[in-house]
Amino acid sequence: MESAQKTATAPVSASRAWYGAQIAEFLQTAPETVLGRLATNGEFALLPTQRDAWIVQLKVLAASLQDFAGSLFLEFNIPRMGRRIDAVVLVGPVVFVVEFKVGESTFDRAAMDQVWDYALDLKNFHEASHAASIVPILVATEAATNATPTNLHSDDDKVYRPIAVGADGLRAVMDYALEAITGSTVDDYKWSRAPYHPTPTIIEAARSLYAQHSVEAIARFDAGAQNLRVTSLRIDELVDEAMKESRKIICFVTGVPGAGKTLVGLNVATRHRRGLEQPTHAVFLSGNGPLVAVLREALTRDEVSRRKAQGEKVRKGKVGESVKAFIQNVHHFRDDALVETGPPIEHVVIFDEAQRAWNLQQTANFMQRKKNRPGFAQSEPEFLISCMDRHKDWAVIICLVGGGQEINTGEAGIDAWLEAVNSKFPHWHMFISSKLVDSEYAAGRALANVSQRHDAHLDDCLHLAVSMRSFRAENVSAFVKALLDCQVAQAREVFAKISTRYPIAVTRDLNAAKQWVRSHARGTERFGLVASSKAQRLKPHAIDIRVDVDPVHWFLNDKDDTRSSYYLEDAATEFQVQGLELDWTCVTWDGDLRFADSGWSYHDFRGSGWTNIKNADNRNYLKNAYRVLLTRARQGMVLFVPPGEPTDPTRSPAFYDSTFNYLTELGIPTLK
Repeated sequence: MESAQKTATAPVSASRAWYGAQIAEFLQTAPETVLGRLATNGEFALLPTQRDAWIVQLKVLAASLQDFAGSLFLEFNIPRMGRRIDAVVLVGPVVFVVEFKVGESTFDRAAMDQVWDYALDLKNFHEASHAASIVPILVATEAATNATPTNLHSDDDKVYRPIAVGADGLRAVMDYALEAITGSTVDDYKWSRAPYHPTPTIIEAARSLYAQHSVEAIARFDAGAQNLRVTSLRIDELVDEAMKESRKIICFVTGVPGAGKTLVGLNVATRHRRGLEQPTHAVFLSGNGPLVAVLREALTRDEVSRRKAQGEKVRKGKVGESVKAFIQNVHHFRDDALVETGPPIEHVVIFDEAQRAWNLQQTANFMQRKKNRPGFAQSEPEFLISCMDRHKDWAVIICLVGGGQEINTGEAGIDAWLEAVNSKFPHWHMFISSKLVDSEYAAGRALANVSQRHDAHLDDCLHLAVSMRSFRAENVSAFVKALLDCQVAQAREVFAKISTRYPIAVTRDLNAAKQWVRSHARGTERFGLVASSKAQRLKPHAIDIRVDVDPVHWFLNDKDDTRSSYYLEDAATEFQVQGLELDWTCVTWDGDLRFADSGWSYHDFRGSGWTNIKNADNRNYLKNAYRVLLTRARQGMVLFVPPGEPTDPTRSPAFYDSTFNYLTELGIPTLK
């Protein structure tokens, strides 16, 4: 307890908290004064319920912190989650994360997960908390007083499992933790000023941006990810230039999987999201139906919850309508433009995964079958550009381009966009990521044609080079690329670098794989089962990819919902997870993609057996399907390769053994 009694001499900054002070100062300050500072620094109108809750919390803290030396922060901001921690207490070597449930006498799982999430967020993203011991405590103020706790349990990163106590038991828990935990005293001065580098999921990012938080508040900007900010600013400059100079500009933004392309697009859309009558009205368009559905529902739920918390009466349907205007399915945008011949209301459109737009053949076929328009002579990119070209003054098209992401027949790739601008829209100015020349974007021929134009500019600022999906290991996408390209030495080298912070394991036992992800996930960290859409022979393992998975339920619903990913019953395919992410994944590997000799063999299940895939495009789609599956996890993944069944010719062990052996050859450990 000696370290707990050291007197802090440095002043405390409250920049991230609505109230911050040394504990001694807090104890000497009238509760009304503290309450006044909370109300003054608050970002919303103070409701009586919140005021009363604060009064109870201040009383409990004042009784529990007597004789402690350290610091107290109230309403500490967690921007990635759009939430605030009720209280953070720094005493000795411990960071206590305290969440109050005022008036409650029981402890539900959601509340336990909430305080655990706060502790994990600090550990992962708050620089001064990386090495600290963090103890999350849930206080239900009406719960019975607890005896001295004996369940203090820490994981390897020194984040302790949540402890639930009544109001009278808070001090006993803190004393017990301080007796058990050793280490250097947390420097409250440095801690309060330490940078916070969050890496939000795309759902978290969309929620925060839609709530008018800046991208700077939710995204990390360390040296490795600095260009996320650079890219966002560059696009803003191009929008301003187009508006001021009455120009039409199309720009192509590239990035490795998980680098934040969608985040950049959402940021642009929110920054220019004004009334529909405003000329800078922007819209985020995606052909990824699951992504659109999940983001819309997430934003709608979040907006309804936020407004209700502020005392506003609001209907979910009404909120949903405004969200739909902000994020739209690109096919609905296209179909509206077929009917309405005038310019769209938007001057700025962001096309997510632009390389997945349809080629001429696929578009013409669709128009004839579904729209009764035979002889349609435009690819989807050409038609979409022509829609924006209807504006008489200015327009901006932002194409977000992923490499190796084409997973559907008829997807044109980025060539179709470049060729359309070059041949049909010579008055459009082009700003192109300098990395679009890389082979994975398959734009070489079209780039050669447009490079002769005086108004085509290669721009380094339009490439996002570092994956931000996995905050634990930014080179996961490089490992997956080497794995799928069968570059054994390179894959081994990269895996050796990432494996200490980003666990990957392989197993032939599906139950062991499920247990692995369950044991690694903490709080509300989301995990799920994923499989290729051609994984037809996983049914003996109770994985049937023909079952229709609703991505809204799968990605957004809680642990007690059997339709959610948490249940590990329904496997989502590459079509349902592309563009989205989980914390932990169980990737199932069927006989559709098999390692053979020194490369891959590609297979489709037809009738009663596997057939070879000979078409080069279809082979590429299958490989990219596994690329999508292998890059969904932010924190780690387990690979399940079935053992096969000698008596079943559709599941011969030979279909799986070579793949399993290849994965272990790369250094991936096998679950015992």
